[in-house]
Amino acid sequence: MISTSARLLRLLSLLHTHRAWSGGELSERLGVSTRTVRADVEALRELGYPVDAVRGPGGGYRLVAGTKLPPLLLDDEEAVAVAVGLRSAATGAVGGIEETSLQALTKLEQVLPSRLRHRVATFTEAVVPIPTAEPTVAVDVLTAVASAAREHQRLRFDYTDHRGAVTRREVEPLRLVNTASRWYLVAWDTDRRDWRTFRADRVEPKVPVGPRFTPREPPATDLAAYVSERTGTAVWGVQARIRLHASAASVAARITPTMGSVTPIDDEHCELRTGGSSLEVLAAYLGLLGVDFDVLAPADLVEHVRTLGERYRRAADPR
Repeated sequence: MISTSARLLRLLSLLHTHRAWSGGELSERLGVSTRTVRADVEALRELGYPVDAVRGPGGGYRLVAGTKLPPLLLDDEEAVAVAVGLRSAATGAVGGIEETSLQALTKLEQVLPSRLRHRVATFTEAVVPIPTAEPTVAVDVLTAVASAAREHQRLRFDYTDHRGAVTRREVEPLRLVNTASRWYLVAWDTDRRDWRTFRADRVEPKVPVGPRFTPREPPATDLAAYVSERTGTAVWGVQARIRLHASAASVAARITPTMGSVTPIDDEHCELRTGGSSLEVLAAYLGLLGVDFDVLAPADLVEHVRTLGERYRRAADPR
């Protein structure tokens, strides 16, 4: 028979599977009597684990949320996943959790077996994060938004657009969508009566939250693709419409949603909606597409394209 300590760990591991276990099932799994199971459950409760007992059909023992966080039991893969996640969080797009993530990672690495510490160290040594100037989003903002979405409660917030203008919004939050460096909120704007996508780092939630709402049909089944399409050029300060002398099919593979969107005009032309941080950058980008084009808007871009073309001509034919 296994020792009491080992049996308690085994019992705790079973309860962590988020289902109810009858006394008979636990007795069979642990190889002990139901009386011993009851005693072990009581021992876990004394250690701070909130184990609930529900009588009747469909009932049994289950681990529920308590008033404090007891020690967690992780298997090897879970421990490595948590360690890697904490390491990434320390240099990620969420502000205010860097130090806390490192503290939690230090605690975890102290108790990891050597074989698991080696796996985590291998990841850490092999990965070099690139510093980014992208704005981070405060963790309390993400928590407030996620809570409102989960509870189906209207959310009020001040929103700062890319020009710096601030507007008050009231929305029905649907989901948070995370890219490599940014978080976006997809929500139904009650004033504009349409779906909108908001950058979370520009959201300043107001309390209290609004009344509950009945969730609407989402604007798309693939919200990640939906956000990529909606925000592909919106993040840039300069927007442009370009007629390409090529079919939409021939250039589609070279233009991702973050670079712009392509609409067919005819079999030999298509319209590209794109953007850039400046007119100079946008002019250089268009030259990399490898096809002839006409600038439809803005008019100021034409002069930058002309200037860049003359510079290339002088470089190709120096005198």
